[in-house]
Amino acid sequence: HGQTIPYLEGYTVLTLREPHGVTGHIIPWNYPMQIIGRTIGGALTMGNACVLKPGEEASLTSLKIGDLSRKAGFPPGVLNIVPGLGEEAGEALLKHPGVSHYSFTGSTEVGVKVQQEAAKRAVPVTLELGGKSPQLVFSDADIDKALPFLVNAAIQNAGQTCSAATRVLIEKTIFQELTERLAKGISSLRSGPALQDLECGPLISKVQKDRVEGFLQRARQDGVEFLAEGSIVEDAPQGGNYVAPCMVGSVPPQHTLAQDEVFGPLLVTMPFEGEEEGIEVANNTVYGLVSGVWTKDGGRQLRVARRLKSGQVFINNYGAGGGVELPFGGVKLSGHGREKGFEALYGFSVTKTVAIHHGAS
Repeated sequence: HGQTIPYLEGYTVLTLREPHGVTGHIIPWNYPMQIIGRTIGGALTMGNACVLKPGEEASLTSLKIGDLSRKAGFPPGVLNIVPGLGEEAGEALLKHPGVSHYSFTGSTEVGVKVQQEAAKRAVPVTLELGGKSPQLVFSDADIDKALPFLVNAAIQNAGQTCSAATRVLIEKTIFQELTERLAKGISSLRSGPALQDLECGPLISKVQKDRVEGFLQRARQDGVEFLAEGSIVEDAPQGGNYVAPCMVGSVPPQHTLAQDEVFGPLLVTMPFEGEEEGIEVANNTVYGLVSGVWTKDGGRQLRVARRLKSGQVFINNYGAGGGVELPFGGVKLSGHGREKGFEALYGFSVTKTVAIHHGAS
C-alpha cells in the first residue's frame, strides 16, 4: 500500500508501509469476539506482533483465540494474550518499552489515561471510546423500514454498545406518530437470561445495573416522561442483572439522558424542527461515534452526512452489517484513529519515504 510520488527530474520517490513492531491492544468485555478481530486483524496483516489484554469480565474468548492461533500455526510470539486486571496487566502493558503502538477500546475516561501514559514515550494510540449516537428521522422517511433499526440500534446487547443509537431525533410533524409506534415496539421487548435468546439479555454486572437504574431514577425525579417499558420474564433468576428496556420522551437537549452514555437498554426521543435544528441537536454532545439519517431526499442525505460530527453516518440503515471493510472510529471524545478497512492498515503501520537519485551528479 505504498505510493510512488512524482518529483524532481532525476529522482524516483516512493513510500513503504512498515509495521510498528509490537502493538498493544486493550479491549472491553461487551463484544469480545468482534472487537478482537477488529483490533488485531489490521495489526497482524501489516506484520506486527500483538499483545492482547482482554476485559477481565470476558477473558475466555481471548484465551480461546490464542489457543486456536497456536493450533493454526501462528509462530510463537505473534499473538500473545495477557489477561488480568486493568491496574495490573493493563498498566504493565502501557509502560512496557517494547510496545510501539496501542489500541484501546473502552470508556472515554480510561482512554484519556491510556493516551496520557503512551504520550510519555511518544507512542501513537488508536482510541475507540464512548458514544451518544443519534438517529435523525425526517418527515419523509420510510417509517416502516426505520422502526426495527430505531429499536434494535438502541437495545441490542442490552444497550451495552458504544455505538448504540440511544437518541432518536424526530421531526416534529411526525413526532407523535413515530413515538407511539416506537413505544409499542419497546413495550413488546422482554429481558431475561441470555440462553433464552430474548430481545434483551442481562447487564454485565450489578455495578452496571445499579448505574443504569440510577439514571432512570434521576429521570423520574426530574419529571421525564416514560413512554414505554418492556418486561422482565417471570422465570428470570432472582438477583440477576436485568433491566427492562424503556423509552422516554421529549428529553431536553442538555439533560443527562441526552448527554451521557448510559450503557443500558434506554431509548431517548427528542423532537426537532427542520434540518438545521436536527443537525444542531445531533451534534450537541461531547461524542461523535455513529449517526443515522432517515430521509428519502438525496440532497438532504449528503448535506446532513457532511455536517454531522461523527465517524460514521448510516443513511436509511444503521450499521450496514458491521462489515470489516468499513473503517470504524470516532471524533471528539469518541476517540481518534480507525480500525477495519484500509484505514486500519495505515494506522497499524508507519510510512517510510524512499527518494532515489539516479540522475547526473
